[in-house]
Amino acid sequence: MQTRPSLSITLILTGMMDNSLKENQERGETGMKSYVIVGAGARARYMFARPIVYQWQATAKLAGIYDINPTRANLLSQECGGVPVYDSFDAMLSGARPDVVIVATVDSTHHEYIIRSLEAGSDCITEKPMTIDAEKCRAILEAERRTGKKVRVTFNARFNPYTAKIKELLCEGAIGEITHIHFEWNLDHSHGADYFRRWHRRMENSGGLLVHKSTHHFDLINWWLGKEPEEVFAYGRRAFYGATREQRGERCLTCSYQSSCEFYFDIESDEFTNSYYLGAEQEDGYIRDQCVFGEDITIYDSMSLNVRYEEAVTLNYSLIAYSPYEGWRAVIHGTKGRMEAEVYTSGERAHEPFQQIDVYDHRGNVEIQRVKKLEGGHGGSDVKLQRMLFVPDQPDPLGQQADSRAGAMSLCLGSAANRSIADNRPVRIIDLLEGVESC
Repeated sequence: MQTRPSLSITLILTGMMDNSLKENQERGETGMKSYVIVGAGARARYMFARPIVYQWQATAKLAGIYDINPTRANLLSQECGGVPVYDSFDAMLSGARPDVVIVATVDSTHHEYIIRSLEAGSDCITEKPMTIDAEKCRAILEAERRTGKKVRVTFNARFNPYTAKIKELLCEGAIGEITHIHFEWNLDHSHGADYFRRWHRRMENSGGLLVHKSTHHFDLINWWLGKEPEEVFAYGRRAFYGATREQRGERCLTCSYQSSCEFYFDIESDEFTNSYYLGAEQEDGYIRDQCVFGEDITIYDSMSLNVRYEEAVTLNYSLIAYSPYEGWRAVIHGTKGRMEAEVYTSGERAHEPFQQIDVYDHRGNVEIQRVKKLEGGHGGSDVKLQRMLFVPDQPDPLGQQADSRAGAMSLCLGSAANRSIADNRPVRIIDLLEGVESC
């Protein structure tokens, strides 16, 4: 039996609808959207929370923060002028009613928060990787199809002026049709080692470096090519980190070998790690300075892949996590020539003001392109990505903004590589996404 609402309830409902209409009209006029963040670690802090509050406030409002560790959530709130902190993710969704949820949690939990956000009626921005394996990826894609809401993945490597110039040259046909790519990435003893101190060291948390780190590289290659990977054969091992030396402890803070270990990390000396991690350990027991030679490490530090793409384009890829210097090198062959590109982010060449692209034709001629380095996070790419995310109606001629399909193709290449290593066989990427309508 239905009952007619009282006049007072009708007036309240009418007022709520009028207010909602007014809010939508105002939002349409200003382009303002509300955002919430789940996960209050380093990436959430410097890539999303502080920039939204202090740089992009004309079109974006940070309406809530949630982290399973309330100490970190409250610290981030304080840095952002007292943004509301919620004691559960569901409470944040219902209390803040955000237009967009930003997911910056441990990789293995991305799918949970993404799917719950979509089902609550919010779009989603997720840190890379979108998730860590094919099963979770399929669940995200199905939720996106079912709800009609959208997922964007933050591949900041696409926004670096150097990588964008490579894309531009390839689109212009500088070397003709691409036939083969050789791509190598080296992580140094600072950046590389840090993955083996943190939660990333466990395969079940991060999917290993072939998912957590290489998803950047695979997406870059997929974007350059404009093609999707089909099959991969991979090798991987721990050659450097893990239980490779006797002189080790549980964590750097209490280790007996602090004075002699070249990988000693002083968690107390940095204000951020001291407050957000050491000072928050009592909440969840997470240790930020675990020994890089621990016996419990399950991810690889040395990896190499052979990948076949659509139209028989091939890729040779390698990732080393213990190099003396950090950077990457790409050699791209095409029907009209060869392109060479390289980047150094540590070592003696890291401070060079320009990066160079060499384009060779088949007559031996070379055309040199020089791209000036920019200041800022990830070579100036972070602020460019933020503008694309938080300012409406941005032009995107190179297709730099990445959707869930791009997220799926990059993570599933890494996931397929992990499966190939485990099974010692080639793995077809499309088989991992079998049954997903949007794919």
